Amino acid sequence: MTGNSASWIAAVMEWISSLLGSNVMRAIARLNKWVTNPIQRLWAPHLPNMAVVEHRGRKSGNGYRTPVMAFVGDDELVVVLNYGTGSDWVRNVQAASSAGILHRGKRYRLTDPRVVPIDTPGLPAALRAVRTPGRCVLHASLALA
Repeated sequence: MTGNSASWIAAVMEWISSLLGSNVMRAIARLNKWVTNPIQRLWAPHLPNMAVVEHRGRKSGNGYRTPVMAFVGDDELVVVLNYGTGSDWVRNVQAASSAGILHRGKRYRLTDPRVVPIDTPGLPAALRAVRTPGRCVLHASLALA
């Protein structure tokens, strides 16, 4: 779950996010939802630091597949919330208390999702590169589906 590339990617994404600010990041999130996410869904389930979150809309009940940068261990998932805690997929996962995860060709079941500060003890070492106060992550337990 840790590694030089993961640390570097997390640090760069955090730096970009802090430079742009939350309003610009939310605008980028909306663009990603319709433009880049459909493309990223093709390869995200196969890359080491990416995953696809499969979730249901809390209002519509529709199924969604959202690619994310993820740190996946034997029994946990951590996603840095660069677009904030108000992202639709985060709210959907929290409302359902579960979701499906596709990572490196395997399917997992995510349970006990919670949004926690990035400096919470016990999170992966790669996240130590992300030093912005107030930044949060989605942390959850994983089991093979």
